[in-house]
Amino acid sequence: MALAGHEGDEPAALAALADPDPAVRATALGALERLGTLSTDDLVTALGDPSVRVRRRACEVAARWPGDTEPSLLNELGDADATLVEVAAWASGERQPPEAGAVEALAALAGGHEDSLVREAAVAALGAIGDRSGLPAILAALGDKATVRRRAVIALAPFEGVDVDAALARAREDRDWQVRQAAEDLSD
Repeated sequence: MALAGHEGDEPAALAALADPDPAVRATALGALERLGTLSTDDLVTALGDPSVRVRRRACEVAARWPGDTEPSLLNELGDADATLVEVAAWASGERQPPEAGAVEALAALAGGHEDSLVREAAVAALGAIGDRSGLPAILAALGDKATVRRRAVIALAPFEGVDVDAALARAREDRDWQVRQAAEDLSD
């Protein structure tokens, strides 16, 4: 199926979207994207697929689509599967412009999701978006576990202000050396 995208075989790639195997359906998304013929409807359908694998791949593809167009990733940010939410958070941070409502959803994930990888991805996405309304969630993440704190320090890069300077000063004293190093690097 992957060859269909390299060989220009759009009919084969389209047919594979209905294959019973989720791996084939996920690969078909990439093939159609490579061909430049993936439709919004195909992507929206993939985001509703029963397979988490297909939905994750659809999020990866949607990361390259503007956030002010379909598809929306807000439902995926609220999914029960943490692996899907993590990819949806990353993808939300990649979309330019960001999707309306994404900052609020990511801020909620950054501060309240049980999975630390989701919190980390949400914090990174907030930093990538750079919207000041996401800053409180990034600052709060500086109190999370070390991996999330490191990501939060890096996510401060697009922001300025007294609150950011104070956060970086505290991070330079963090018990984790990588958090301290990231804060030093941003302070230079």
